This record gives sequence, C-alpha cells and structure tokens, in this order.
Amino acid sequence: MPEARTPAQIEADIAHRRGELALTLDEIGVRLHPSTIIGDAKAKVTSKVDQTAGRACAAAGRIVADVRAQFVTDEGVPRLERIIPAAMLAVGVVGLLAASRRRRS
Repeated sequence: MPEARTPAQIEADIAHRRGELALTLDEIGVRLHPSTIIGDAKAKVTSKVDQTAGRACAAAGRIVADVRAQFVTDEGVPRLERIIPAAMLAVGVVGLLAASRRRRS
C-alpha cells in the first residue's frame, strides 16, 4: 500500500513540475521564435547550395578531364591530329561571328 504523502511533499512535487513545465515552454518558445525558424531555413538552403555546387564542380572536373583526354595522350603528348582541326574550327567560328557583327554595324 502506498504511503500517504505529506502536504510539503505534494507542494514540492508541484513546484518541481512547474519548473519542468517552465523549461519546456521556454524551449518551445525558442524553437518557434521567427529568428530560429529563419536561421534553420537559411542553414538548410546553404546546405543544399553547397551540395549542388559540389556536384557541379565535380561534374565540371569530369568534363575537363574528358576533353583533355581527347587532345592529350596519357603520357601528356599533344594529339595534333585532333588539335589542329579543333583550332581551325574555332578560328572559323570566331571569323563568322566577327563578320556577322560587321554586317550589323
């Protein structure tokens, strides 16, 4: 059979529960404060941007490596049979763009 509690024990329990409830309400207030919500949202967005930028950087690195492999051998020797046609194509495109600009002017 449980022992009967004294009024002092009951009052102490009530005071303890009030303290716990006050802490819980303070924590809820902090979590629901607009600056906390905004800070959490900023952190999530920053994390997503960092992840996206990291993926983009890795993809760019792979593309550069693939293009480099087309124009340079594994030993680092230039592949002239690919470089010369690509350079001629680039010069032709630049020439066409320059001629197009002159016609507009």
